[in-house]
Amino acid sequence: MFTGIIERMGTVSNLKKELDNLNITIKSDITNELKIDQSIAHNGVCLTIVDIKNDQYTVTAINETLEKSNLGILSIGDKINLERAMILGDRLDGHIVQGHVDQTAICTEVIEENGSWMFTFKYEGSQDNITIEKGSITVNGVSLTVVNSKDNQFSVAIIPYTFHNTNFRTIEKGTKVNLEFDVIGKYVARYNSLKES
Repeated sequence: MFTGIIERMGTVSNLKKELDNLNITIKSDITNELKIDQSIAHNGVCLTIVDIKNDQYTVTAINETLEKSNLGILSIGDKINLERAMILGDRLDGHIVQGHVDQTAICTEVIEENGSWMFTFKYEGSQDNITIEKGSITVNGVSLTVVNSKDNQFSVAIIPYTFHNTNFRTIEKGTKVNLEFDVIGKYVARYNSLKES
């Protein structure tokens, strides 16, 4: 379980395909605090550490993860948002995030607004995922509040701290991002669809 509050950014230092899986090696200044078998969210995707060497660690993404997220298009040198699992009893500063990406979206617009940024994203609507005005959404692992919710599209306002301390600063028009929709909203949508059938 995560909160969507990004701890650090890591840098992709190696990518190695192994059958349908992708081994992703990340250089991070928190590597010395990690251990093998620990779960960390990478751009919002919960992955297990399988190897640690010096200031780098490796995780493995299976084919299903690669198909549902933007991890399959990573390149060496890319910045990736990192969050360790929450500690029971800590404050929940963001919202409840499972680390299970639902689908990807494409950035359609970035507007700088005198000290903040408004990012708009469009996503495929066939999976019945929804956003609501002032509801929660996770974009590349970052817990955010939805503004301008429309069918298959929403915007988020990004403050300077988030812009400079996550990979939002690398997102531009056409960038593919990971989305995890609010878990409570997903349960409500599922419940309503069962009632209708």
